[in-house]
Amino acid sequence: MPDTKKCVDTIRILSAEAIQRANSGHPGICLGAAPIGFEVFADFLKFSYKNPDWDNRDRFILSAGHGSMLLYSLLHLFGYDVTKEDISNFRQLGSKTPGHPEYGKTQGVETSTGPLGQGLANAVGFALAEEYLAATFNRPDYPVVDHFTYVLCGDGCLEEGISYEACSFAGNQKLGKLILLYDKNNMTIEGDINSTFSEDVGTRFAAQGWQVIRVNDANNLLSLKIAIQRAKADITRPSIIICRTVIGYGSPLADSADVHGAPMGVENLEKTKKHFNWNEEPFCVPADVKDYCMKIADEKLEYERKWNELFARYEKAYPELAAKYKQFMNGYTVDLDDLQSILAFEKPEATRASGGKILNELAKKMPNLLSGSADLSPSTKTEIKGAGYFSAENRLGRNIHFGIREHAMAAICNGIQLHGGLRILCSTFFSFSDYMKAGIRMSALMSVPVIYVMTHDSIGVGEDGPTHQPVEQLIALRSIPGLKVFRPCDGKETAAAYLSAFGGSAPTAIVLSRQNLPQNAGSGLQAVKGGYVLSDCAGTPDVILIGTGSEIALCTAAQAQLATEGIRARVVSMPCMEEFEKQSEQYKESVLPKFVKARVCVEAASHFAWYKYSRDYGEVIAMQSFGVSGPADVLFKHFGFTAENVVEKAKISIANAKNS
Repeated sequence: MPDTKKCVDTIRILSAEAIQRANSGHPGICLGAAPIGFEVFADFLKFSYKNPDWDNRDRFILSAGHGSMLLYSLLHLFGYDVTKEDISNFRQLGSKTPGHPEYGKTQGVETSTGPLGQGLANAVGFALAEEYLAATFNRPDYPVVDHFTYVLCGDGCLEEGISYEACSFAGNQKLGKLILLYDKNNMTIEGDINSTFSEDVGTRFAAQGWQVIRVNDANNLLSLKIAIQRAKADITRPSIIICRTVIGYGSPLADSADVHGAPMGVENLEKTKKHFNWNEEPFCVPADVKDYCMKIADEKLEYERKWNELFARYEKAYPELAAKYKQFMNGYTVDLDDLQSILAFEKPEATRASGGKILNELAKKMPNLLSGSADLSPSTKTEIKGAGYFSAENRLGRNIHFGIREHAMAAICNGIQLHGGLRILCSTFFSFSDYMKAGIRMSALMSVPVIYVMTHDSIGVGEDGPTHQPVEQLIALRSIPGLKVFRPCDGKETAAAYLSAFGGSAPTAIVLSRQNLPQNAGSGLQAVKGGYVLSDCAGTPDVILIGTGSEIALCTAAQAQLATEGIRARVVSMPCMEEFEKQSEQYKESVLPKFVKARVCVEAASHFAWYKYSRDYGEVIAMQSFGVSGPADVLFKHFGFTAENVVEKAKISIANAKNS
């Protein structure tokens, strides 16, 4: 059996070799934090390399994602499907070892991390999900949900504002099975952190309700072990273990910024190997190290075996609860029949109000659905009525008070969704989606179906003025690959948006109005296709009026006015461009025939999204500037959002098309 130092050194050298081979990467954290990773995997992490998605595994998240080779080396040593060839192909096209950990690419990677702090906030979500599921399913002598979340971060993660938001929330919620290992090497790309980050991190976390533990030398595995044992012993609060490390430990570049984000170079790599008395061939793991780590990994398979036995007894003792557990983990589905009872929208109503009704009906059919808000649920209408609020005192609450923490909220929701067993929805005002952009982008990158409800969707916010009136946010979200953005025009389209959101694997933003909107006779669940003919004319249309949300009412009013002048207009509702573009060419042509060149696109938001549909002879009525403060009806007229303007632009487009 090798000494544990040799195992740690193996992680260091494998990482450094892969980075040098790729001529790209971050060796500093791999050399410095290798003892932390090894200690967690060897002595604490509960996992099954033969079944990496086992429900009750501990989660390990590398928030400092630039240290990905540290994680890949650990996965390689402990039996996961990360081979020697994968290690040597680090950062290469199509490899299982990309530059930052990517969920779904590499076995054992729980979440995609890269933007610093995102992984830390994800970990808070994992820990919250564990607490909720444990409270729901555990019974005396049957802890079927019982695991920890470990997250490794660096100085950079804690400098990011998201870390303060997420850790403040975690402390308030007393998420005691969350353990943060802080790789404190005092170095970032620009050098020593004393010029930027000199606060007492321990005092900060203590003030946020965390247990604070210090390890003065992370190379001392016994000290690390004792620290983690202390952290696990106190589950009344989350724990941070501040581990003093040396960036690039053992290399000629140790304790300098030079080793943070670039290969060490062949000469320095050889000197590093000499420091560690390393004589193996490149990418080769000493046999005694591999045998030792695999012995540990094989012993850990016992955790899953015992859990399977526990669950078998649980099924006999609590058959209904066990069946419910399986349903939670497999997921609930929503179909058309689930929505029929809530499609009778008759009176004008804000789509945020319609959305609240729909959400509450769906929550009855999806007991694993949680809903959270950044302190705005009375306005966004996203509270699950009668379901209580999740807290340290009530782990069964289905609503989450995230507080005014939009950035962390999005990332925490990614963690909740990734954990498994739950569906999560979160909400805020649409203008604040800018604070959430990084988390929403990560949802899309991972294909994690978080649902984002964004209300107060346009200049219709009115007197609150331009700071709260979204203009560029729609185009910003539409630009994110893999994100569905719905802006429904009424209750039935809002139901369609929810149906689409719960029916797929992609994240969805549902953008809803503050003001009342009319219910449209021609709208319906066909809105799941993203675009459809809401109101047609007799014969071939002279012009097509395309809109979303509140502007559909302007299009239908303009259609009626044009008809009095003998001009045939078709109204197309386009609540979700992303879904419309997925339809067949035949379907898209049936909605927007190319031979109808006269078109008017109407949306109280940025104009940039619409030129694809207006084409050469069309007109676009949209925002060219920020909004202003004033009553909503006054603002719509001020910015040209009137039926009369739509009529005028339709005539202009028709004339332009005829003269082409």
